[in-house]
Amino acid sequence: MSKYLIAGNWKMNTNLDEAKIITDGLHSFINYDSEVEMLICPPYTHLGFLSEIVDLSRISLGAQNVHYEESGAFTGEISNDMLLSVGCEYVIIGHSERRTLFCETDVNINKKVVNSLKAGLRVILCIGETLEERESGLTNSVLKEQLNIGLAGVVDTINLKIAYEPIWAIGTGRTASTDQITETHGFIAEFLKNRFGANTIKILYGGSMNSDNAKEILSILNVNGGLIGGASLKSESFLAIYNSALELC
Repeated sequence: MSKYLIAGNWKMNTNLDEAKIITDGLHSFINYDSEVEMLICPPYTHLGFLSEIVDLSRISLGAQNVHYEESGAFTGEISNDMLLSVGCEYVIIGHSERRTLFCETDVNINKKVVNSLKAGLRVILCIGETLEERESGLTNSVLKEQLNIGLAGVVDTINLKIAYEPIWAIGTGRTASTDQITETHGFIAEFLKNRFGANTIKILYGGSMNSDNAKEILSILNVNGGLIGGASLKSESFLAIYNSALELC
């Protein structure tokens, strides 16, 4: 099992030409090591294309969202089977932008988690609090509720990862302090240990990690990787984060 997972969430960015430039850059410079896994999560439209040109032995492929039903009249949605058929190994579920912009609830997120794990995908479940909740001292209670509901019915955790993403630090350039990350990741780790017993679930940090702060953040206890947004759109900056993880192994 790898020590770190460095995941890139491209969000609604890049066309196919730009996607190829990024992956070509990753292939050219990546110093692959089994201790650090690299994952890219491009838009749906790129998955089939990238599965043909990406060296999946060095770079894992994931999706940014999925529907919880296997099939049906759900215009614009994507199923687990569709993702698996184009080489996806991972799926991000419950990202704060899905929660806030598209009104996804913990109950629906839980359906996705359960069904994606059942389908054989590796799930990155995102949790996080708003600035108002953080300043009101509600961080742990918010995260506890998201975890309790989001993980209901989950028994086998071998393919489960958790990403802590303080909503107030996503795309803002603002990053949680070392103390805040230490405390919050510690709380999540303790919750997972109590819920599942011996905890081997990776906990990623997802709040504006970049090449400048990656090594400091990744060295914090219970931080097992990063869910990277903007810095994953350039191979150089994404590789710098990856290499920071390598240096800590």
